[in-house]
Amino acid sequence: MSSVSHHSAPLAHGPAAGARATGTSTTAVDAVTRSAVARYSFAGVRLLLAVEFLWAFGDKLFGWNLATPPERAWINGGSPTVGYLSNVQGPFGEFFGSLAGSAVIDWLFMLGLLGIGLALALGIGMRLAAATGALLMLLMWLASLPLENNPFVDYHLVDAVLLVGLAAVLAGDTLGLGRWWARLPLVQRFPFLR
Repeated sequence: MSSVSHHSAPLAHGPAAGARATGTSTTAVDAVTRSAVARYSFAGVRLLLAVEFLWAFGDKLFGWNLATPPERAWINGGSPTVGYLSNVQGPFGEFFGSLAGSAVIDWLFMLGLLGIGLALALGIGMRLAAATGALLMLLMWLASLPLENNPFVDYHLVDAVLLVGLAAVLAGDTLGLGRWWARLPLVQRFPFLR
């Protein structure tokens, strides 16, 4: 019988914790999560989400006649939130309807779309982008309730989880400026900017 207690080992976080819990070695977990296929897959998802956010920003700003007609574009005096929020049905309809067309909400929404999209495109500020992007997606998911095609899941919820995961695996380091960004003194001092 060993004299070493199970509780004497330091607590592990991240891939090491998962490896210990499943009995796999940290090296095996690192090899999988750091493989070229994994890194480029996560970078690809990051870039696709960047396009999703930046496209929504551009369409609301300029009215590219897809979701937003030109006459309702923000630059033409339209509200980027009124079309969506004023048509919310379900348990949160009254709450979201009260926010529709508010200048503060319009600015927060548009700055959020732009900031999250740029952070994802560049691979910088991924933690902040993940937190704010997940919050935005969760709010949009609540506004979508009840869902039409699934009782619980739609793309807003999937995007929220993906954003958190992308920050966790440092997806901005591949095909992005994440490594350079992480070395900046300000980011080292305030890790939430990573």
